[in-house]
Amino acid sequence: MMEEKINKYLANFLVFLMAAMVLNVLLQVAARFLGIAVPFTEELAGYLLVWVGVLGAAYATGQKLHLAIDLLPRKLDEKKQKKVNVIVNIIVIIFAFFTMVVGGLNLVYITLSLKQYSPVMEIPKGIIYMVIPLSGLLIIYFSILNMRQNPYNKY
Repeated sequence: MMEEKINKYLANFLVFLMAAMVLNVLLQVAARFLGIAVPFTEELAGYLLVWVGVLGAAYATGQKLHLAIDLLPRKLDEKKQKKVNVIVNIIVIIFAFFTMVVGGLNLVYITLSLKQYSPVMEIPKGIIYMVIPLSGLLIIYFSILNMRQNPYNKY
């Protein structure tokens, strides 16, 4: 199934990003201990943290692990639970579309148009920010899939 493949690739990519972040921070600590300056490590750690956070939100949505206050829906009958699930997912889709996809693409476009580069690593910031609309699209995809299911049945 397509959803399982996307979740698997996303999980593996997140593991890679986390490993890269850990190695990067270890290099930074070791370099400071030895009195060596490695200027890119701090900038890279920040970018990796943002990527892990934003892609992690998409992964959590795909795993149905996103933060939810489900006290009220659990007390409703199954038909009403499904309605609440659909409403919540529609709100998530609207938020992800306008904030992450549209806003993220505008951010990418503006930073690429203005030729903004990261100060130390000299990477175009638009490439770094591409994770925002990508994650937004993944969240929308997973939210559409989640609308077909009733997550409150597991309680």
